[in-house]
Amino acid sequence: MGTRTIAGVTVQVNDEGFLTNPAEWNKSIAAEIAKEEGIATLSDAHWKVIDYCRGEANKLGGKSPTLRQITVGTGVQTKELFGLFPKGPAKKVARIAGLGKPEGCV
Repeated sequence: MGTRTIAGVTVQVNDEGFLTNPAEWNKSIAAEIAKEEGIATLSDAHWKVIDYCRGEANKLGGKSPTLRQITVGTGVQTKELFGLFPKGPAKKVARIAGLGKPEGCV
């Protein structure tokens, strides 16, 4: 593990770049990570998913929700999630939301 400065804030990250302390996260950090992931601007639809995932992680003891939990909980279909967060939406949204890597993601 190490540290990294994102949007002017030094945060703890693991070897894959996931924040290890969700309390260090803020929306500016999310926007910067999103840009790194190829998402230029976070829309209301993005924030709906991000906010849901952060809320669920609090309920799940810090664990990121699975893709299925996200689709059921937000009402956003899998195809739309792939449009919002291309190439691995559960993993990308977890990283942008300042959460750990979802279980089962490679």
